[in-house]
Amino acid sequence: MDRETGQPDWNHLHAFLVTVEQGSLSAAARSLGLTQPTLSRQVSALEESLSLMLFERNGKRLTLTDAGRELVNSAKDMGRAAERLSLTASGQRSGLRGLVRITASDVTSAYLLPDVIRKLRVQAPQISVEIVATDSIQNLMLRDADIAVRHVRPEQPNLVARLLSEKSGHFYAASSYLEARGRPADISDLVQHDWVAMGDVDRMRAYMDGMGVPLPAEVFRLNSENSLVAWEMVKAGMGIGPMDDEIASLSPGLERVLPQALQVTFPVWLVTHREIHTSPRIRLVYDLLADGLG
Repeated sequence: MDRETGQPDWNHLHAFLVTVEQGSLSAAARSLGLTQPTLSRQVSALEESLSLMLFERNGKRLTLTDAGRELVNSAKDMGRAAERLSLTASGQRSGLRGLVRITASDVTSAYLLPDVIRKLRVQAPQISVEIVATDSIQNLMLRDADIAVRHVRPEQPNLVARLLSEKSGHFYAASSYLEARGRPADISDLVQHDWVAMGDVDRMRAYMDGMGVPLPAEVFRLNSENSLVAWEMVKAGMGIGPMDDEIASLSPGLERVLPQALQVTFPVWLVTHREIHTSPRIRLVYDLLADGLG
């Protein structure tokens, strides 16, 4: 317990969290580089400061009590806050300066990265950022970018990838379009509608076919390799097209089309070079992106 603030000691909370994660005092002590008696005293000190029993001790086994389970999420929140504080402190160091190139899809670059980069600029003002809006992994391979945000995990052995999240998407259309053309009641109605393709039409048709929605080429009335352009066409009421739910929620006047049948999930990967991953500047931006996009 902090005598001045009356708050639990973070070291004791950290000892508690690691014990929960490792499942035993001995494993947690090894993870923290402490002796088991020292770790046990830290956990006991936390219990005493909170006047709660966090673990039931059955021999060498530890089982979380109800109070312990309630404390876990709060302790994790404190841990994440501590990590963000450390990142902020690191970003303010004068030695962390220079250019970092980030590549992401045009939609991610336009809708999701600005808020993350704004926070990065506050935390690491000496670092300059260039955004390369493309889906090509070659930007990393050719060293035209330092960090990539991708929806497919790259297989090249010299790249390091971290899975940030599994996101959801649906197929959307403007309410004005659906009011004029009618709202599809089932899969068979979809062939009567106009579709907006993002990229190669045959690839999108194959993807839709895999979802059990075979569509003829002639229903794809509009297409653009630039996903932002295609999405603007959907928003303008020119047909049905796919989009990340988070991004679609930013635009009013849109509706999900057959949401139960046409839901998709996709991963978000953060990728960088194996050797660059040890660079303090790249590592800082990498971690801030993981925090902001995850």
